[in-house]
Amino acid sequence: MSKGTRAVMLVIIILIADQALKVWVKTTMVIGQDIPLIGKRAMLHFIENNGMAFGMEIGGETGKIILTLFRLAASAAIIWYLVMLVKKDVPSGMILAISAILAGALGNIVDSLFYGMIFSESYYQPAVMFPEGGGYSGFLKGRVVDMFYFPVINTTWPDWSPVKPGQSLIFFRPVFNIADSAISTGVIAIILFQKRFFPHEMSAENK
Repeated sequence: MSKGTRAVMLVIIILIADQALKVWVKTTMVIGQDIPLIGKRAMLHFIENNGMAFGMEIGGETGKIILTLFRLAASAAIIWYLVMLVKKDVPSGMILAISAILAGALGNIVDSLFYGMIFSESYYQPAVMFPEGGGYSGFLKGRVVDMFYFPVINTTWPDWSPVKPGQSLIFFRPVFNIADSAISTGVIAIILFQKRFFPHEMSAENK
């Protein structure tokens, strides 16, 4: 199997897994609902955001559209870069890492582009796909579905603490999805294995 074929297959697998879980969450849960996976330390926690990774928000409708357009441009650049890598003799790991980043970007772009048109709101009941009268928003205005939540530490800061005494202390707080995980995994792989992925560059620096 060629490097290009493996790259395409990885992108497709991540996209299918990401979208299948998002559609299930959207049509089964309401916003704010929890489904415990491992007690209260790992759960599905349904939220929606305007498009930034790990549940972070960006303000305003204009900001949302700008972010979506930026993601489209960035994805096009990643696709071009990935094609260049496939044509060159680079390690398969590097190609797969970039493929994972691309798949994650595309996964969240799908939400931003289309979810507003094909789903109803999820505030009081699970969403309906293709509802009569249209979805909750328009093209480019969909919200990204996040669901993985791992508050492995959920307590309060001690009263003597110089930082937020008596206030809530949660780690890990961000809520994310498969697409976010794919992006993070790809970036971490490049950082950890940069000597293997860029042997010529590393050799030149050591001279």
